[in-house]
Amino acid sequence: MKKFFVSLGAAAAGMASLHAAYSPDSTGNSKLWSLSASLRGFYDDNYLTLPEHTPPNSPHKVGSFGVELSPSFSLNVPLQQTEIGVRYVYGLYYYQQRESNNQKAIDQTHQFDLWVDHAFTPRWEARVEDTVHVTQDPALTSVATGTPQRVSGNNIANTATVSLQTDWTRQFGTVLNYVNTFYDYENSGAGPVTPAVPATLFSAGPPPIYFIGTGSPQSVAASYAGLLDRVEQTIGVNFKWAFSPTTTGLIGYSFGLVNFTGNEQIAFSQAFPYTGPATPVFSNARDSMSHYGFVGVQHDFLDNLSGSANVGIQYTTYYNDPSATSSLGPYADASLIYTYASGSYAQLGVTQSRNATDTVQVDSNGHITQDQESTVVYASVNHPLTPKLMGSVVGHYQYSVYNQGQFNSQSAEFYNVGLNLTYQFNRHFGTDLGYNFDWYTTPVPGQNYTRNRVYLGVTATY
Repeated sequence: MKKFFVSLGAAAAGMASLHAAYSPDSTGNSKLWSLSASLRGFYDDNYLTLPEHTPPNSPHKVGSFGVELSPSFSLNVPLQQTEIGVRYVYGLYYYQQRESNNQKAIDQTHQFDLWVDHAFTPRWEARVEDTVHVTQDPALTSVATGTPQRVSGNNIANTATVSLQTDWTRQFGTVLNYVNTFYDYENSGAGPVTPAVPATLFSAGPPPIYFIGTGSPQSVAASYAGLLDRVEQTIGVNFKWAFSPTTTGLIGYSFGLVNFTGNEQIAFSQAFPYTGPATPVFSNARDSMSHYGFVGVQHDFLDNLSGSANVGIQYTTYYNDPSATSSLGPYADASLIYTYASGSYAQLGVTQSRNATDTVQVDSNGHITQDQESTVVYASVNHPLTPKLMGSVVGHYQYSVYNQGQFNSQSAEFYNVGLNLTYQFNRHFGTDLGYNFDWYTTPVPGQNYTRNRVYLGVTATY
């Protein structure tokens, strides 16, 4: 599999970056282009996101000192009716402990953003965005995948969005949107099959069917590519009505498709006591389609306090898995933004939806784990302590419930907190100090962990 997410600081970004945290431009800077770079030293006490206690001779929690270098470049071109922007961020992370262990000591990450806004008329506006991420850092990828573990390799995610906003009258408008997200992991190729007792070929080719005698179920070591490579597509329409200059209501519908593209075996479907045929299960058994219906409101409570909320339902069917049942659950996306002083702002938000998971374990009825239903709560506060000293706190909590499979209806939780202090010597140079804490707990054996990261560095901007 592959994924992408890059931070402007290894530990600093935290999970809040995945929620497009509010960050108003209080400087009024309208430069056509900008360059920046950060150099940080850090200590990460669990860079492999492994449990502290493991069986003998198994990989376990280990820490490392390291260095992070992260330059970035951005270009913003405002034209008469069009705005074009690009941004590129590179991350290099050196881990001293990995070099001591004669392992690859350097990780590299990339992020590329492109956006184009065009106003055809004062009432017709289109926007195209594309974001590509490549990374192994779990704190930067877990929301998209439900998997806050480090995954070695160049793991790629690409998200493209197209939207068309039309104001038909002063009060009534529509928004058409299409989102396409592509995931590709480098870790591919299913591992060896663990045989049951006994296992006899029942019928030949493809797919092979095995007759399993009473005993242990048959299993396969699925790869990340087999479990999570996929294309997610969503197309929708929102109908908006401006009740007043400060309040807008909406009714929306979206249709979503998730197609898993790994084309690998990920499990065996067999029911206890394992006396019948065991059928191989492949990646596309987790394909699904969803219907979203919701109502929403956007309201400006004050000039510096605004909020929005969309709430509704999500109905999902798994059309390639005959043993799967459909799922009906809540859908929500709400946020509140408060700009209480120049350079000072706070954000609070919550989302509720389904997401993919790398967990696939089969239950006693032969059902695989299909996905998770996740509630995510996030918050951030930025506050200038002095004219040159800025403090920030970001927090993220994710509560996920497994759908079907061995851990059906059981929950996994992920906590992330980040603290940062930035001192700006002048408009071009600054220094920062920070701390991040992660805690992941799940019923899946071998995946629970805690992680602490501290860093100190300098930044330059031109």
